[in-house]
Amino acid sequence: MTFKDKVQELIAVALAERPELFLVDFSINDANKISINLDGDQGVSLQDCIDLSRAIENQLDREEQDFSLEVASAGVSSPLKFIRQYKKNIGRTLQVKTTESADIEAKLVAADEEKITLEWQAREQKKIGKGKETVNKKVEILYEKIKEAIVIVSF
Repeated sequence: MTFKDKVQELIAVALAERPELFLVDFSINDANKISINLDGDQGVSLQDCIDLSRAIENQLDREEQDFSLEVASAGVSSPLKFIRQYKKNIGRTLQVKTTESADIEAKLVAADEEKITLEWQAREQKKIGKGKETVNKKVEILYEKIKEAIVIVSF
């Protein structure tokens, strides 16, 4: 079993005990720096990161393999990768880039196993007469058509 396989197995065991958390990204570089990014259905606390770090570190032997370990929550500006992330962000504004080169900033109103639904308002030319009118827009986008989606944080 390679070092990476062993670490991956330890992550799986630790996360099995915490089903509300899930792995977003995992890597080990040439210097054996282990980087783990987590997300959770209700977010990720500092204590969650500490607990996972300890669960993994206590099972590895530095005499056998020297390493460094970094466990963090997926950042605010990190792109969404999993359906669970879309579902937990329903009601928030997303910046979505599609494979058809569309760039949409809109409110995520629904997410299921195949697609997301976005809603927003836009100013468009009136169909009859001069001027513009505000219209409600709604679009469904299949996950495979999403190139990147990032949560927009507003203060």
